Amino acid sequence: MTVETHPADDITAEVSNWLTGEFAARLPAADIAEIVRSARTDLEGQIVPEAMGEMLHRLARFRVLRTLEHA
Repeated sequence: MTVETHPADDITAEVSNWLTGEFAARLPAADIAEIVRSARTDLEGQIVPEAMGEMLHRLARFRVLRTLEHA
C-alpha cells in the first residue's frame, strides 16, 4: 500500500507507532499520539494528500524533539 492509499487514521497511527518506538523511553505514548494528532490537524488541507505521510512524520518528530528539549 502506498502513502496515497492510506486512510488518514492509518497514517496517523503509523506515525504514532513509529515515533513511540523511537521516543518511548523519554515520552509517554499518549503524549506522542497527541502530538501526532495535533500535527495532522495542522497539516490537513495545507499540503497535497500524497505528501501527508512524510510531512506528518517530519512535523510530529520535530514537535516531539521540541517537547523533550523543554521538559
